Amino acid sequence: MKILVVDDEKLLVKGIKFNLENEGYHVDTGHDGLEAVELARSGNYDLILLDIMMPELDGLGACMRIREFSTVPIILLTARSEDTDKIIGFEYGADDYITKPFNILELKARIRALLRRSALVSNITGAVLTVGSITLDTEKRIALKKDEQIELTVKEFDVFELLAKNPGRVYSRETLLNIVWGYEHQGDIRTVDVHIRRLREKLEEDPAEPEHIMTKWGVGYYIRG
Repeated sequence: MKILVVDDEKLLVKGIKFNLENEGYHVDTGHDGLEAVELARSGNYDLILLDIMMPELDGLGACMRIREFSTVPIILLTARSEDTDKIIGFEYGADDYITKPFNILELKARIRALLRRSALVSNITGAVLTVGSITLDTEKRIALKKDEQIELTVKEFDVFELLAKNPGRVYSRETLLNIVWGYEHQGDIRTVDVHIRRLREKLEEDPAEPEHIMTKWGVGYYIRG
């Protein structure tokens, strides 16, 4: 597995690199946002750790640019603890975040969980899910809308796959966090709302009046069967 770590705190980067390489990962490093984008463009990474506060281009801007050409899982490293800052990170395409200072064991656990989910394929080989004009290839992890490929982040794909596999079943925000994120999520449950809104923007004909990704008010979300 190949991981990119980008942070302007060089001592921190050195420590993360040391610990991850001891886990068997191949680790490349960078120290500013522009470098992060260029490394992400040229390297074939399985995951990126990206600090928010960096020179040249901050982590949010770098994340947004990377999302223009890649769906690689991205974990934001942030000194900010406000829920609104974390929600903004998801808006820019991040899959997860961890607040500094953090325990290296927690970081490793987050990385393993995200890599496991990004590599997860359906138990049914070659399974294809169809929701209206939307097609989901769960083995290749490809989403199509009217035969045009739509780029989804890891978490966006996982959320839609779960809902599409269980049409009509309503999932609360808390349940989606527990299943898709796979650990006790410390942030705002609005994280789920952000991902649902982004899915509607990418997959629905009219995001304001969705036909497939539905809300059951006061309960949660479901796919109209």
